[in-house]
Amino acid sequence: MVAAEALITLRNGLKMPTVGLGLWKISRDTAASQVYNAIKVGYRLFDGACDYGNEVEAGQGIKRAIDEGLVKRSDLFITSKLWCTYHAREHVKPAVQRTLSDLGLDYVDLYLVHFPIALKYVPFDVKYPPETDDGHGNQNTRELVPFQETWEAMEAVYAEGLAKNIGVSNMSGAIMYDLLSYAKVKPAVLQIELHPYLVRKQLVDLTQSEGIAITAYSSFGDASYYETGFKADDSSFKPLLQHDVIVDIAQKHGKTPAQVLLRWAVERGCAVIPKSSNNNRLRENLDIFSFALSADEIEKLNALDRKLIFNEPANWINTAIWAS
Repeated sequence: MVAAEALITLRNGLKMPTVGLGLWKISRDTAASQVYNAIKVGYRLFDGACDYGNEVEAGQGIKRAIDEGLVKRSDLFITSKLWCTYHAREHVKPAVQRTLSDLGLDYVDLYLVHFPIALKYVPFDVKYPPETDDGHGNQNTRELVPFQETWEAMEAVYAEGLAKNIGVSNMSGAIMYDLLSYAKVKPAVLQIELHPYLVRKQLVDLTQSEGIAITAYSSFGDASYYETGFKADDSSFKPLLQHDVIVDIAQKHGKTPAQVLLRWAVERGCAVIPKSSNNNRLRENLDIFSFALSADEIEKLNALDRKLIFNEPANWINTAIWAS
């Protein structure tokens, strides 16, 4: 077990908050106010992406907080991600520049490759963000761009200071080994889906042994995916937040099931980025350093592993990156 800390030191010495606010599925109508309110509550890490379609509004919330003196830019840790349509060498820098323009920032603290999947390029003036669309209402298709080309362009972004750290997301161990064989700037962070239904011990151990920090997303498992069409195909399936093991542990500590799930991740040395628009839950999600899980409780949570991936690209782009 790794001791849970409020900050994680990245390989270049910079510090990343352990708890942040994830911006996935936050609407444009509310993103500015949610980011601003989260800063007031105490959040300093904000995890966004071009693909989320709310970077302009997130930037407005950041600007308001800075203008009002709530924080300085240097107090914040802002993450964004390179979308799949911009993997070619010549498209990486314009992509991060568009993100910075939308956010109203000179740099991001962390820039991740969102998926190790290259899709055909869609110009900004055709559709932005393009999501999985080819810009003309059709399903986009894969582009043959070697990941090494993408990573070398990411290294150039890092060298120019447009991103203080670079990293990857949704990457398997095999691709990570390959990346480490040629990377001049090794990734600072790997962001992956991680929860007790998807423990991923080998991937976590490999990544951390290479000095790469981990950000866990979808800490509440299935809770994030019903609005995207998730339906359990097993009658015995129980929503993670309602699982008896998790509820019992929460009651023992006087905490919520959500706090237990977040604590489970940070005790593995991972950062977490839960989403909430409720100020009380925002505060609860920050309050995960006032208790600790016992070894027996962690073992019980790990035993829930079903190797169940909710964020499956095969469902939305016909690209089975987790195929086995």
